[in-house]
Amino acid sequence: MWIDTHAHLADDAFDEDRSEIIQRAKEAGLGRIVLIGCDVEGAKRALALASTDELFDVAIGFHPEAVLEDRDESSMFELMKDPKVKLVGEIGLDFYWDKDPEHHKLQETLFIKQIEWANQLNKPISIHMRDASKRTYDLLKTHPVKRGGVMHCYSGSVEMAREYIKLGFYISLAGPVTFKNAHIPKDVAKDIPIEWLLIETDSPYLAPHPFRGKRNESAYVVETAKVIAELRGIALNELEFALEANYRRLVENA
Repeated sequence: MWIDTHAHLADDAFDEDRSEIIQRAKEAGLGRIVLIGCDVEGAKRALALASTDELFDVAIGFHPEAVLEDRDESSMFELMKDPKVKLVGEIGLDFYWDKDPEHHKLQETLFIKQIEWANQLNKPISIHMRDASKRTYDLLKTHPVKRGGVMHCYSGSVEMAREYIKLGFYISLAGPVTFKNAHIPKDVAKDIPIEWLLIETDSPYLAPHPFRGKRNESAYVVETAKVIAELRGIALNELEFALEANYRRLVENA
């Protein structure tokens, strides 16, 4: 089965046609979708949706952009204990939008705290990283994650991907790998060991070719898979089997 390892399907962007999107995903061969909740209310929505269908796993945590907001940390930690929650995330660092070094320090503190939660709960993490590759790596070196995790929507270099793999992190690729001039994601798709690869949509964002510019949805993850299989010179079903095995290994016993 295909697995979309990162989808914001519980968000209000899908309120009008969520059931149709779920049906299209199933028709496309998806057997698992990981729902993301980036704050307490989002976590509750993701868990509520997950309760309706065995199709869903859940990842919840405070997104780095939440660092300046009021946060109910005790409630989030309690929600993370739910067996449907397979990963703590998306958590991490985003230095793209907010350039304030003091805010970066706050993001780092929140990131480290959630790594500690993941270690307490024996769950892997899903990392959001933007314009903060080296700092993210340094924090993961000094604050090891017992169960490893996944570099969500990875956009860095092959060399850096290899370093994250050494720390026990899978590399998840999304729609940009299908874009014509996306040379770096294509290099990553070709070169990293297949046993460390995952795919995702990050829907409703980053729709792959030929749907670029439209709202993304989980069924489109197969378009990303087709490009990766072609880049690696392997059959599509071979990639499908490998990606399923990788995901199961990532979340086993979480």
